[in-house]
Amino acid sequence: MSWWGKLVGGAFGFMLGGPLGAILGAALGHNFDKGLKGLPDDEALDPGEQQRVQMAFFTATFSVMGAVAKADGRVTPDEIRMAEIVMREMGLDGEMIKTAKRLFGEGKQADFPLDDVLDQFKYECHRRQTLMQMFVEIQLQAAYADGKLDAAEASLLKHICQRLGFPEFIYRQLEQRIRAERHHQQQGRTAASAAGMTLQDAYAILSVNSNTADREVKKAYRRLMSQHHPDKLVAKGLPEEMMKVASQKTHEIKQAYEKIKEHRGMK
Repeated sequence: MSWWGKLVGGAFGFMLGGPLGAILGAALGHNFDKGLKGLPDDEALDPGEQQRVQMAFFTATFSVMGAVAKADGRVTPDEIRMAEIVMREMGLDGEMIKTAKRLFGEGKQADFPLDDVLDQFKYECHRRQTLMQMFVEIQLQAAYADGKLDAAEASLLKHICQRLGFPEFIYRQLEQRIRAERHHQQQGRTAASAAGMTLQDAYAILSVNSNTADREVKKAYRRLMSQHHPDKLVAKGLPEEMMKVASQKTHEIKQAYEKIKEHRGMK
């Protein structure tokens, strides 16, 4: 049975404890009898338990999204609407969207334990950098859903990156990439090829610039494609139901590379 099947079947109380388990339980109206006294020790956690990581990823993603939306002190109707758009862009079905909305609501609460959630999320991910990076990218994607990133959101997102162990330059790379992706989507959402992407956006998406050597552009492209490969991310703990967001990112990366190749005459 998948992690989602166990969730809706009520057989998840023993899989996820700590603050993430408490938040998930609150969102679903469940009281767990076990697993809420802290993080499990190393012996209690099976490193290969993919479903547990997927559940942790889903819970952290949407609860932290609510906290980011509340960063400036209030959540506007537009921010709620934008969060719902992001959920739909991920390809979630009706029941998963309902659960994601409830988790989003938990993240909006004044007593939401952000740092505890991030610490457990990092632990549950076994410090898998590509998985945690995808988590940050989704947070940025949601924050940029309205086309801009305000100062309070940016400050909190930097803190999230720091808590997960990413240096600030990684945050800046991710922020520039997501901003470029959003700009491209807003300007040329129906474009099926690299023709609809600006060269500036293409460079930002690959985290390179016009002075970067061709061989380094190729390396950046291959590295990003590997990091965002949907099957690899699912193997690391990305919920299968959220594969669409990874597929969309690989599509954007391919478009960016094709745009730069065409401009430079690369082969």
